[in-house]
Amino acid sequence: MSDQPPPYPGNYNAPPGGDKGGPPPTMGYGPPHGGAQPSQPGYPPAGGYAPPPAGYYPAPGQQYQPPPGQPGGGYSNTTVVVQPNPIAVVQQFRESPVHTRCPHCGADIVTATYYETGTFAWIICLILCFVGCDLGCCLIPFCVDGCKDCVHSCPNCRQQIARWNRM
Repeated sequence: MSDQPPPYPGNYNAPPGGDKGGPPPTMGYGPPHGGAQPSQPGYPPAGGYAPPPAGYYPAPGQQYQPPPGQPGGGYSNTTVVVQPNPIAVVQQFRESPVHTRCPHCGADIVTATYYETGTFAWIICLILCFVGCDLGCCLIPFCVDGCKDCVHSCPNCRQQIARWNRM
């Protein structure tokens, strides 16, 4: 039991950097194995990064000036004001009152609602008659607001603004 284990492939007992005694391998930022070396052209300097090409960045101590005709440089300061386009808002008039502007008097209002008998109430009445509820039960849809149409009106000028039909 005093035998040494067999050596592993890759020689884990070697100094950091591998068998060659060089620097440790890079994590994808340096040249690949067998690539350019520091003495060859195109290899980054000792700082790690190559200098940018001429004209790409301003020299140290200078400020970047965009060429004439480009936004922010050259001629004058121009302020562009963007105004939103008027968007037509489509309101849905259903059973509940709606905050809107009256097209008749121009006031900002909350609509007043009331119910009127419409097509849906008549259809329910006919269906109840065919089922056998013809002695008076067929008139129930005319008493229930859930079967009637909803009418929206302006509380100021009393004009009808919209009507929501159930059918």
